[in-house]
Amino acid sequence: MEWTRGHTIGRGATATVSIATSSSGNVFAVKSAELSRSGFLQREQKILSTLSSPFVVGYIGYDITHDNPIMFDLMMEYVRYGTLVDTIHKCGGQLDESTISLYTRQIVQGLEYLHSTGIVHCDIKGRNILIGEDGAKISDFGCSKKVKTPVEGITDDREASIGGTPAFMAPEVARGEEQGFPADIWALGCTIIEMATGGSPWPNLSHPTSVLYRIALSEELPEFPAFLSDKAKDFLSKCLRRDPKERWTAKQLLKHPFLEELPINVQQIRNDEAGSPTSILEQGIWSSINESDTLHTMNSPIQRMKRLWMNSGLKVNWNWDGSWITVRDSKEGQIS
Repeated sequence: MEWTRGHTIGRGATATVSIATSSSGNVFAVKSAELSRSGFLQREQKILSTLSSPFVVGYIGYDITHDNPIMFDLMMEYVRYGTLVDTIHKCGGQLDESTISLYTRQIVQGLEYLHSTGIVHCDIKGRNILIGEDGAKISDFGCSKKVKTPVEGITDDREASIGGTPAFMAPEVARGEEQGFPADIWALGCTIIEMATGGSPWPNLSHPTSVLYRIALSEELPEFPAFLSDKAKDFLSKCLRRDPKERWTAKQLLKHPFLEELPINVQQIRNDEAGSPTSILEQGIWSSINESDTLHTMNSPIQRMKRLWMNSGLKVNWNWDGSWITVRDSKEGQIS
């Protein structure tokens, strides 16, 4: 397929993401890394290429472009409305409970699909959830791994070390132990808190090492937002259990009353956001902004992750923060 690379919309430690257009006019996203340093991206490509779900970002293909240097390119669906974090910001820093319920249901449907195929995502959080025309889609499989059997949820992926984002890590992961399906469920609970508060599930801890210590060695749980209903808090209690064997599975969570169908849809949420820029792309400043200034801002989380790696003593893969996906074009584009 012939295609043209457009603006860079994100950058991690070893990869960039750009808007791209095919010769037929379709718009998609391309995540690229130097071929010699693209092992992590090739692993992501292998996982994403096996998946097909309306609740997972769509796979398009991959390419090797003979630029200088030679690049490995992973082509994915271009999801219009940005990340879940973008939506939280546009809604004033927190989402109402009906919206949280809608997006949580779709994330759980995505997790149920992934777990049924033997995939642990390993980095569920607001920045790795994209919001499209029909709602939430799980993205960024850079930390993901396969398991021996979907029933047991035991990892069998020697190439994949323990990874993820500290504030969303389950206790067993923070201790450097197992990272299986229950770790995704814990991270889901943390993401619900993120939707409800607009902040970290551990708001009083700013240093990653402090976060890891609290999660791994204390008996504490993240604080449940007070304004949530008893039904929502009960759902959180099924996700945020320190013993991974006691957490509910995605399949069990789908039957919880908190995820019952509500008279709200994604378009209603989009209408509520009318008048606010959907992302930096919608503000029309890409042609005038200095790219190095933008990338400096986007690299700040990477520096924090490197500091965590240096101080934590864990064998953790911090090569990709997952914050690259800001995905809204300023003009109407066709999604592949």
